[in-house]
Amino acid sequence: MADAKQGILQKAAAFLSGLVIGTLGGLIGLGGAEFRLPVLISGFRFAALEAIILNKTMSLIVVASAILFRSTTIPFGEIAEYWMVIFNLLAGSLIGAWLGASLATKLKTKTLYRTIALLLVLIAGVLLVGHFAATAYVAPLDEGALRVVIGVLAGVIIGMFASIMGVAGGELLIPTLILLFAVDIKLAGSLSLVISLPTMLTGFARYSQDNSFKVIGRNKVFVLVMAIGSIAGAAIGSALLGMVPDYVLLPILAGILLISAYKIWTHE
Repeated sequence: MADAKQGILQKAAAFLSGLVIGTLGGLIGLGGAEFRLPVLISGFRFAALEAIILNKTMSLIVVASAILFRSTTIPFGEIAEYWMVIFNLLAGSLIGAWLGASLATKLKTKTLYRTIALLLVLIAGVLLVGHFAATAYVAPLDEGALRVVIGVLAGVIIGMFASIMGVAGGELLIPTLILLFAVDIKLAGSLSLVISLPTMLTGFARYSQDNSFKVIGRNKVFVLVMAIGSIAGAAIGSALLGMVPDYVLLPILAGILLISAYKIWTHE
C-alpha cells in the first residue's frame, strides 16, 4: 500500500514538474529541458548520466510534438526551402551529438555534475545576452565556403552541448540561425526543432550502447507522465508568450539556472 501511494505521489510530482518546466520553457520559446535536468538530479535524485538519458528521452517526445504543433502555422513546405541551412548545421551537429554522448558516458560522475553545472551557467548567459542579440539586426555572413565552415563548427558545438545536457539545443540553434543565416525568429524556432530531432536521435543511439540506458525501461511511466506534463506546460507557456516582458522574465529564469548550477556543482 505504501509503495503504491509513493508511486502515485511520484507520478503526480513528475506531471506537475513537467507542467511548470514546460510553461517556463514555453514562455521563452524553448522546450524547458534546461530546467528539467536539474529537477531530475536534485529533485528526483537520479544520477547524472541517468538524468541526461531520461531528459533526452523526454526532449525527443516534446520536440516531435512541437514540430507537429508548429506545422499548422509554419508549414513543412516553408521549412523545406531552407534545406541547405538545415543540412549545413546537421553536418556538424550529428558529429557533435555522437561525440558529446561518448564523452558523457566516459566522464566520472563528479566531473559530469560539474560539466552540467558549467553548461547551465552558459545557458543562463545565453538567455541574458543571446536572446536580446537575436532580436537586433546583425548583417549575416555572405553565402560561401566560410559560412558553411562556421555552420558546421557551430553544429558540432551545439550537438555536443545537446547530448551532454539531454536537451534539444534550441537556446543555441535559434541565435545561430538568426545571426549566421538571417532567418526570421519564428521560422528559426521551427528550423531548430527540425535540426534538433535527428541530432538528438544520434545522441540517443550512442547512449543506447551504455548500461545506464536501462534507466528508461525502469522509469517508462515516469518518463511518459513528465513528458505529457512538459507538452501541456509548453502549450500554456506559448499561449502566455509576450505577457511577461523579457527584461523581467529572462533574469528570473537565468537566476533559476544559476541556483540549479550551484546545487548540481555541490551535488554528491
